[in-house]
Amino acid sequence: MPVIGFFDSRSSDGMATRLAAFRQGLKEVGLVEGENVTIVYRWAEGRVDRLPEMASELARQATVIVTSEGPAAVAAKAATTTIPIVFLVGEDPTRLGLVTSLARPSGNLTGINMLSNELEAKRLQLLHQLVPQARRIAVLVSPANVTNAEMTLRDVEAAARTIGLQLQVLKANTAREIEEGFAWSEQKPDAIFVGAAAFLNIHRVRLVQLAAFHHLPATYGQREAAEAGGLMSYGPSIFEAYRQWGSYAGRVLKGAKPTELPVVQSTKFELVINNMTARMFGLTVPPSLLAIADEVIE
Repeated sequence: MPVIGFFDSRSSDGMATRLAAFRQGLKEVGLVEGENVTIVYRWAEGRVDRLPEMASELARQATVIVTSEGPAAVAAKAATTTIPIVFLVGEDPTRLGLVTSLARPSGNLTGINMLSNELEAKRLQLLHQLVPQARRIAVLVSPANVTNAEMTLRDVEAAARTIGLQLQVLKANTAREIEEGFAWSEQKPDAIFVGAAAFLNIHRVRLVQLAAFHHLPATYGQREAAEAGGLMSYGPSIFEAYRQWGSYAGRVLKGAKPTELPVVQSTKFELVINNMTARMFGLTVPPSLLAIADEVIE
């Protein structure tokens, strides 16, 4: 039975819905886990230092490697030049060095680009519409993912200048640094912009709790945060991206070469607003936002 090596920099907590979407994509091309394909899962639990060793291990046993998030994809590429790799990333894969071209991937890699980073400027604009009185915004990034953090800050800073907002940059690579970031040794911000990084999504529940405790409206890059009580999220459809990822992995497993499959870019994006949290903050969601929201949690 062929083996898919599933390689993720996060933990398996809260991944059930995403994994179901991935398996749905496999099923669409005739592959069912446990029946005609085996999936070996490896979770780095947020420890970037473990990625190279885990990638090398999977390279010794997998028929195809599927990898999520930029650092894991880079580690997988370094581990093998022969085993096909199908990635799922939020950054531009050409900037990460995964492929030389989106239309014509070279080498043994192809995959899905969710365009998470490209949406950050739009997400700041949506936060401004929901909380127009907020003038000073804290931007939380995870510098362990260098490319992700740099792109987030670049795009958010450009959007902030256009809108006329002040930014306060917070950096966290550990749970302790998240707690320290909310100590506000500097001037307390009016709202929080949480970067769309895997590490920050892992700690979304704690971030939602801290934002509520400090009474700070916050925006997130993944809908799971809004479902956990966060004020709002805007980003690619996670279910659709994972379904496409599974489908691509299945096609490669059935013989398609990565060079024959262009990198797919997400086209479906979701705005989720938690109206319960908005009321807790004393906010009234404008009708213009309600009209374009994909889901409003009551």
